[in-house]
Amino acid sequence: MPDPSSTTHDHPQVVDQTPALSTARILAAALVCGAAILLFAVHVRPLGYVPLVAGVVLGLVVDKRLGRDLALIALGQVIISTISLKADLSNVGMLKFTLALGLAVIVPTLLSSRVFHDDKIHFPVRTGRRWDRWQALYLVAVAFAAYLILPAYFLGSGVWQNWPDLDGTGDVLRLFVGVNAVGIWDELFFICVVLALLRPHFPFWLANLLQATVFVSFLWELGYREWGPLLTIPFALIQGWIFRRTTSLTYVVAVHLLFDLFVFMVLVHAHDPSMFDIFVTAPAP
Repeated sequence: MPDPSSTTHDHPQVVDQTPALSTARILAAALVCGAAILLFAVHVRPLGYVPLVAGVVLGLVVDKRLGRDLALIALGQVIISTISLKADLSNVGMLKFTLALGLAVIVPTLLSSRVFHDDKIHFPVRTGRRWDRWQALYLVAVAFAAYLILPAYFLGSGVWQNWPDLDGTGDVLRLFVGVNAVGIWDELFFICVVLALLRPHFPFWLANLLQATVFVSFLWELGYREWGPLLTIPFALIQGWIFRRTTSLTYVVAVHLLFDLFVFMVLVHAHDPSMFDIFVTAPAP
């Protein structure tokens, strides 16, 4: 079985030879990705669109291909910003999420492949490689960490109240679907689109930091507030690194959904302490 790290050079998304860095190139990308802080974390609109546009323009001036890819990232953010990211389990709320988040992935992907004829964006579900032992062990570690950390975070900080009340089994099922759907979408957009578009232009560490900025800002508006970034920043960076090593969307989604399984259980337990009463780190009532 080949070493996953050795497959990196064979995958079309991975680019080891990037153009020489310049202050202007970095500034352009920082403006576009940093605009997510204003758009989602601070929620300053329309001011948040100013750095977004400025970054795209600067990118086009410095390097047309860079500007084009930054424009696709910016477009995705603009589409997302058309809705409130506050959790909403109503039919209308879930429909809005489905349309906005779906279009944020579909539109940049189609523009990149059909209009610009690029092959940067891929969704590698079937890689033809079996998961290695470290991947299985990492899943166990993720489950253990989520079990211990998430109850203390959600219940101790009170951020569980950023999610709507659960009125019966129907809402619990809707929450399960919503949490998992957004978890899958996170990897489609932030890893397969944003990170993929940044990697040809920057060293991996910088591209990963930039995508994590957008990732964490989105999660902040979604409800992961208080000391949530202490969890979401490492998570976003590690997910990017894992995707680089495995080139497997299936695996990073599996990691994310395993983590989100505990998010779901903790949220349900917060609303109804009799359900999923299994967390030893849950604060005493």
